Amino acid sequence: MNHKQSKPYAVYVVEGEGDAFWTKIGAAWPHEDGEGFNIQLSAVPLNGRLVVRKPKAKKEAGQ
Repeated sequence: MNHKQSKPYAVYVVEGEGDAFWTKIGAAWPHEDGEGFNIQLSAVPLNGRLVVRKPKAKKEAGQ
């Protein structure tokens, strides 16, 4: 896939409620028109829900 140099969104599978278990399973890049995403997964979950999150700034991510 050919993506812009922008930092991708993170894709997680979330299992459980409250103190849920989050596993990063891929990345997502917004379409140029802002109407959708290209999503690349390294795993396909059987249960749980998918959550797409904006990338954190380096300061927020603790880097």
